[in-house]
Amino acid sequence: MSITMQTLLFSFATVSLLTPVLIRFLKAYNLTQPIRAELPPDHQAKKGTPLMTGLIFLVSVLIACLLVKTSTVYFLGVIFVMFGAIGFLDDFKKAYFQDPQGASGRMKLVLQFLAAGTVLFLLLQMNMLSPEIRLLGPYSWELPHYIYIGLVLLFVVGSANAINFTDGLDGLLSVISIPTFFFFFLISDHIEVKVFCFAMIGGLLAFLIYNAYPAKAFMGDTGSLAIGGILSFLVVIEHVEVLAPLLFFIYFAEQLSVILQVAFFKMTGRRIFRMSPIHYHYALKYGWSENQIVVRFGFVAWAGTLVSWLYWYYYL
Repeated sequence: MSITMQTLLFSFATVSLLTPVLIRFLKAYNLTQPIRAELPPDHQAKKGTPLMTGLIFLVSVLIACLLVKTSTVYFLGVIFVMFGAIGFLDDFKKAYFQDPQGASGRMKLVLQFLAAGTVLFLLLQMNMLSPEIRLLGPYSWELPHYIYIGLVLLFVVGSANAINFTDGLDGLLSVISIPTFFFFFLISDHIEVKVFCFAMIGGLLAFLIYNAYPAKAFMGDTGSLAIGGILSFLVVIEHVEVLAPLLFFIYFAEQLSVILQVAFFKMTGRRIFRMSPIHYHYALKYGWSENQIVVRFGFVAWAGTLVSWLYWYYYL
């Protein structure tokens, strides 16, 4: 059995066994999800669900780091932990004070830019990353370091938050993230990246046992921001920025719906969507159930992964 398959199975087994322990711990200390008053009635019933169980994904990361002891996998682990720690601060404030607002958006953005900037600087200094963006075939766009760092920082932080927005329905982010990690498993030439991606896929599949509708636990920003940070950096590390609109289609659609909703409301006092992010719009306007939204969004995510892989295979 290959090391990647061993990683997936080991990650699945450990996460599925340890998640109930974490759930009991969070319930014992009342670290549970507060619910925004404006959310639909079916979401109000989710109040009291254990939050920040995204901590369990540290098991998957640890497994990958132990099996493949290279600088690349350590950097991936550091990225995951740094973004997860920022999400944890937000989750802890929400759960401990039962405040749906959590930490301030400005503070989270500052911390994300600092985390991403530190990792990016070190990757460039250690010649583990070249300041170029691949376009088509042999063609690439090499940039001065300071311009490259600025563009990548905006992309990483923006994409990480787009992925974070997607975590709004039971099982949604897990179902959409699995094909994205699978894409990086397929295209990477680095065994440590393949192992890391399969460790995350195993962890996400196991987490779905407890996070699928009706969810017994929420990963919170601890999990969603960590996933957002690592997926965004994988785009940069593998130089597939040109594929981000396809690969991250659902994530960007979720984020764009929020941006458009806020901007349009400020200008006109009216709303484009019944509620944003857009997955709430489909529930409120068309009456789609959570499972229907998750399945349909998941189908789009797999389609985006397939098209992205075909483009990479034939043109990159």
